[in-house]
Amino acid sequence: MSRKAPVSQGETDIDITEILRRIPHRYPFLLVDRAEDYRPSQSIVGIKCVTVNEPFFQGHFPDYPVMPGVLIVEALAQSGAVLMSKSLDVDVRGKTIFFVSLDNCRFRQPVRPGNVLRLCVEVLRARGDLFKFRGRAMVDDKVAAEAEFAAMVVETP
Repeated sequence: MSRKAPVSQGETDIDITEILRRIPHRYPFLLVDRAEDYRPSQSIVGIKCVTVNEPFFQGHFPDYPVMPGVLIVEALAQSGAVLMSKSLDVDVRGKTIFFVSLDNCRFRQPVRPGNVLRLCVEVLRARGDLFKFRGRAMVDDKVAAEAEFAAMVVETP
């Protein structure tokens, strides 16, 4: 049984350059600015700095901007995809990580411009190219949203 060496502190942080290498999302749909506390095949914390300049705030809602809940869940899924891509060392040329299920999703409080979302994602199960996660989107010490979701690596043309 092989054991992975502990990850050093500098290796637990993932910057935007690496995120762009690891997942195919781009503006305006890239919803993770950086990540920290990466633990291979175990957990990650994605960071999304929510600004009033986000395109969805033009219509959701102009007089009281609130980040759409489905985009919070997407940000959790993108954080999980970064965790998977780095843990499995996925060659993203010809492969994509797809979100395949969502369970027990709850929205607890609105996310507003100026908030920093901490996207805490932990692996519940991993079997080959399929991962099951539990995610919590936090603003300060409050849960904004939580869900269980799964994703898998799929070959793409």
